Amino acid sequence: MPDFLTGKHAVVTGGGKGIGAAVARALHRSGALVTVMGRDAAALQGIAVEIDAQPISVDLTDSDSAHRAFEDAAKLGGAIDILVNNVGAAESAPFERTSYDIWQRMILLNMTVAFTCSGLVIPSMKERGFGRIVNTASTASLKGYAYTTAYCAAKHGLLGLTRALAVETARHGITVNAVCPGFAETELLARSVQTIMDATGRSADQTREDLMKTNPQKRFIQPEEVAAAVLWLCSEPAAGVTGQAIAVDGGETA
Repeated sequence: MPDFLTGKHAVVTGGGKGIGAAVARALHRSGALVTVMGRDAAALQGIAVEIDAQPISVDLTDSDSAHRAFEDAAKLGGAIDILVNNVGAAESAPFERTSYDIWQRMILLNMTVAFTCSGLVIPSMKERGFGRIVNTASTASLKGYAYTTAYCAAKHGLLGLTRALAVETARHGITVNAVCPGFAETELLARSVQTIMDATGRSADQTREDLMKTNPQKRFIQPEEVAAAVLWLCSEPAAGVTGQAIAVDGGETA
């Protein structure tokens, strides 16, 4: 792939594992200097060594810590041209057992962190007349799923944030989009499978097969497929694409 992002500085939050790590690799292959952020210092260090990225261990749910992390990233790698908001988490429970704490955690991790991080890069993007923000949403931002009320609400909110920011920043050379993966082969999926197994007594194979049925291609999405969509959204040919939700889901939301 051509080095069309040479000279660009990209920050990937939640960049140590799964989709975040795949995105970091794809951006690096296309020439970008990559900073990976998140709470898992060991995972961040692993991807940093692999692709010569800058790791910054930080709890982005704390706005002051986030502010310092983005300042450090800019000092190390220059102004931030690309932000991939990939921090997120899923918790499941029937609505009647969805506590206020679960609700708050899902909103904080899946929506508020993206709000915070976007606010830390947009002013400098406006000054330079260029920016790419890609939010990792989910098919849960496009449809509802039982037993994940708080997660679905948060991901729908993230898509609303994406669309509103896209309109507000459009004349400044900034695009803001979302990628919406279906069930992807990540640690998050592994945890979901284990939760279902614990609750139902089904085997891992049975559980995975049941989840695959939601995908018309009868498979799980690979992180690299999501990364490819992110990479395209960061490219110059995608300069006219903003405020969009790109589903990477094998046709689930068609």
